[in-house]
Amino acid sequence: MQGYKDKTEFIEELKKRYLLYDQEFNDIKEEEKDLRQPGVDKTPSQNISYQLGWTHLLLQWESDESKGIEVKTPTLEYKWNNLGGLYQSFYNQYGSHTLQEQRELLRNQVDEIINWIESLDDDILFIPGKRKWATTPAQWPVWKWIHINTVAPFKNFRAKLRKWKKEKGTA
Repeated sequence: MQGYKDKTEFIEELKKRYLLYDQEFNDIKEEEKDLRQPGVDKTPSQNISYQLGWTHLLLQWESDESKGIEVKTPTLEYKWNNLGGLYQSFYNQYGSHTLQEQRELLRNQVDEIINWIESLDDDILFIPGKRKWATTPAQWPVWKWIHINTVAPFKNFRAKLRKWKKEKGTA
């Protein structure tokens, strides 16, 4: 997994990957958002709903911990061994929105994550064990949790959107 020399580099990579990901939706029509394609595991709406779910969770974990609320990751309702159920909850929660609304929601959450990163001290961002919600047996620092739920899927899921378009015959 890639690392970052500092907060600025991390934010720039997040912005870049988000913008490239978001642009993939420019030529997907609203009436196609729930269209399945062979060999692609998510519809465009499910693709962005997944992003919305994880970015929301990141922000929720941080917010809850700052309020003194004990955080159970990934959620109180879903454990790590039931991610399929969690993903379905994302699709249910965000899938009724238009694609444009989903894009706007994600843009707002990415902006909120960037503001959050900017507000963090480097120690909190880059040293493991600085947040209870991020302290797992893997001992990931906060930046890695953010990366694995933003930058990494923005790259991977952009490729899935491109494959979806290719299968549909529009790429």
